[in-house]
Amino acid sequence: MRTTVTYLFDPLCGWCYGASPVIGALAQHPDIQLALAPTGLFAGSGQRMDASFAAFAWANDQRIASLTGQRFTEAYRQNVLGRHGGAFDSSAMTLALTAVAESEPVRELEVLRVLQEARYVDGLDTGSAQVVEAVLRRMGLEGVADQVAEPDLALRERNASRLQQARRLMRSLGAQGVPGLVVHGATGQRLLGGNALYGDVEQLLRQIQAD
Repeated sequence: MRTTVTYLFDPLCGWCYGASPVIGALAQHPDIQLALAPTGLFAGSGQRMDASFAAFAWANDQRIASLTGQRFTEAYRQNVLGRHGGAFDSSAMTLALTAVAESEPVRELEVLRVLQEARYVDGLDTGSAQVVEAVLRRMGLEGVADQVAEPDLALRERNASRLQQARRLMRSLGAQGVPGLVVHGATGQRLLGGNALYGDVEQLLRQIQAD
């Protein structure tokens, strides 16, 4: 019997990017049913990139790289962190993930990974809806790209509902941030914090299957 696990994340969260190899491995495991739950942590944040925020982000990114081996390139440092005035906002990416979840759900984790790599490796500012749209078109997701370019009210409402559901789940378990995993077991729901996502996959599986 497969264990359902919900992944709480935000596509602009550097620690979530650090966790992506382990999340990818979980998604491929035959005993795990992985559900994605974007929380909207940085959606509509109003944060703008400036020198102070860029320095903070880069220092944090280096800690993530050291712990996980994930790449944060000079292109990202120059073209994203160095682009002062740009929006630090995950709204477009989150909307894209909701649209993918509805039309091609098997590709949602792939889209998340590609968008993360577009930012941290290729140095593209994925806080921009135009950049997100272009990435989706390169992936052959023309319909989703069209929805990101001109989102209708129905998509916006479904996206808002999805974020609210994830936030309710976080509150119910006392989650303070992302990433996190919610294990839906025979004895109820329990939270595994982000620290569990940066080590050995087999050890994580033992924690998940501890019920």
